[in-house]
Amino acid sequence: MEKVRRASHAGSWYTDNPKKLAEELEGWLGASGLSKSSDVRAVIAPHAGYSYSGRAAAYAFGNIDPTNISRVFLLGPSHHHYTPKCALSTATVYKTPIGDLPIDLEVIEELKATGKFELMDIRVDEAEHSMEMHLPYLAKVFEGHLVKVVPILVGALNAENEALYGQLLAKYVDDPNNFFSVSSDFCHWGSRFNYMHYDKKHGAIYKSIEALDRMGMDIIETGDPDAFKQYLSEYDNTICGRHPISVFLHMLRNCSTKIKIKFLRYEQSSQCKSTRDSSVSYASAAGKVDA
Repeated sequence: MEKVRRASHAGSWYTDNPKKLAEELEGWLGASGLSKSSDVRAVIAPHAGYSYSGRAAAYAFGNIDPTNISRVFLLGPSHHHYTPKCALSTATVYKTPIGDLPIDLEVIEELKATGKFELMDIRVDEAEHSMEMHLPYLAKVFEGHLVKVVPILVGALNAENEALYGQLLAKYVDDPNNFFSVSSDFCHWGSRFNYMHYDKKHGAIYKSIEALDRMGMDIIETGDPDAFKQYLSEYDNTICGRHPISVFLHMLRNCSTKIKIKFLRYEQSSQCKSTRDSSVSYASAAGKVDA
């Protein structure tokens, strides 16, 4: 029986007009000027409203060559629902205004059988935006191709569980038909986020934020989950997808395929110059097979 996850953030976080949405996405993808590569097997991309991070996200999704990909694993953080585990969708299809993405029920069953995953209620699924904000881009990039999705909500994992899920999912990286879409924004700065780390040696606040984010991005590029953990415990940077990123780094550590992450775009929602300001950072990366 079909169980639909509606595009619950369409009409607010992005337009629900299919023609307008398709045009927006095509515009951003075109402006990124990227050439598609079949070596790109993963992206890290933001999940804010498209008016904020739509353009930055194109620098991740614009790399994807859909030809050989038949399955996309989505790893997104949980903003509203607390779980110390990872949770699987109970839907059979994810709707977007520009085309629907069927869930790979076979892989969901396989993951369920490990006994390590929770199931998320459809209400939890629809309330969460972190994976939904990747869906229109995926629907656009995979237009005309048969692709299924495996959505995994990544809860507030401890270091041990990040490693455990990384080991569990690593085998899927070794299947060249699988792709991975990891959802995260970067620094949330300002009193409303309870985070105001400022290193004056960098100059203006926004430059200090960029230096902090780039330090994290450089560590992610090394592929070392322990170094990333160390960075987070030292600076507590408010990277909301820290857990999905950590799980992904553990997957890369445990699989046979060599994948190199490279960040291609960095933006901030605004430039903070005083402590009254606030901003969110967006960074886009591609994970490429390293021959």
